[in-house]
Amino acid sequence: MRSFRIGSAFGIPIKLDLTFLLVLPLFAWLISVQIAEYVNILNGVWAAEIAPEALADPTLSIVIGIVAAVGLFAGVVLHELGHSLVAMRFGFPISSITLWLFGGVAQLEEMPEDWKQELLIAVAGPVVSVALGVGSYVAFLLAPSSAPVARFLLGYLALMNVALAIFNMLPGFPMDGGRVLRALLARNRPYARATQIAAEVGKVFAILLGLFGLFGGGGLFLIAIAFFIYIGASGEAQQTVMRAAFEGVTVSDIMTPADDVETVHPEDSVAALLERMFRQRHTGYPVVRDGNVVGLVTLEDALEVKEVERDAYTVSDVMTADLEAVEPDLGAMDALTRMQKEGIGRLLVMDNGGFGEAADGDLVGLVTRSDVMTALSIIKQSGRVRGSDEDPAPNPPASEPEPERF
Repeated sequence: MRSFRIGSAFGIPIKLDLTFLLVLPLFAWLISVQIAEYVNILNGVWAAEIAPEALADPTLSIVIGIVAAVGLFAGVVLHELGHSLVAMRFGFPISSITLWLFGGVAQLEEMPEDWKQELLIAVAGPVVSVALGVGSYVAFLLAPSSAPVARFLLGYLALMNVALAIFNMLPGFPMDGGRVLRALLARNRPYARATQIAAEVGKVFAILLGLFGLFGGGGLFLIAIAFFIYIGASGEAQQTVMRAAFEGVTVSDIMTPADDVETVHPEDSVAALLERMFRQRHTGYPVVRDGNVVGLVTLEDALEVKEVERDAYTVSDVMTADLEAVEPDLGAMDALTRMQKEGIGRLLVMDNGGFGEAADGDLVGLVTRSDVMTALSIIKQSGRVRGSDEDPAPNPPASEPEPERF
């Protein structure tokens, strides 16, 4: 869903996903209506000696619920900042920290393959949560018994931050504990193989968590978390295997050379274009005028014109002039990521990159998503993927590879 920026910390954008605006009021309400239960827990765990009737006023309960929920999610942001600052220390940029339905996500633009670096990045978040829990507990001990609201909030945040650290350290890859597991496995295994093992453990954990949510009283929230853990484990394992497969493979290795690329003229009619697409079984063409690439036209562009008007409209009327182009020495995986990020099926390959100004360079080829996935299938079937025993999977992923997440 859409997210919007609310600020930044250490140069990292802090964003709120729209789902967070749903879950924050829900958490505040759940805390407010369950204050008596939480008081009993705190009295049992921390010997808080809080009288439930001291917090029984409905208006006060709502205020406490709001403050506790905001404090909890502030702890989540600090947890993600822990991951982010350690990652930045190792030279890995952070795209953003986003609060959403299930907590927080720190988006790393690149994931370290050095197991020591990943281990330190993974444990940094839980360490921050434990530190917040300890700090809240110390403040709780110092709060006077005459301030039951402060003692409740501090005791609640102490308990929840420690619980957050413990839950995140469970081996549910790609959660923190799963990443710790992958880092430890990668000490004496190829990175791709370590990812596969950690992902399988994560899937088993997700299934057990979902069963607990279904039959053990954990509710729909745990089932939803289990679902996203399972999907996340599968997706990251697939992406890691793809990166291993394409190590050392560039766009020039898999593209269609310029001599074999079919092109169209900007003055061709849309009707003629569709007829040519049907005959040649192509769904996209570079548009060339006087030897220069001036655009790219796809089947979707042509179909935007009504059938009765296709003889009157030309390719130049429907083509895309804002071109996406890459250089031939770009990595094949990077090209696929860019195509999926931009939501396009092909990239022009220019001798100087082009990047939206294709006329500045010479066309040396065309690379499509099908080219990339066909190459992946051949590489995997030929056994070139190091450290992976995954079966060949020629079909592209259902969604774009996302930035690595903690």
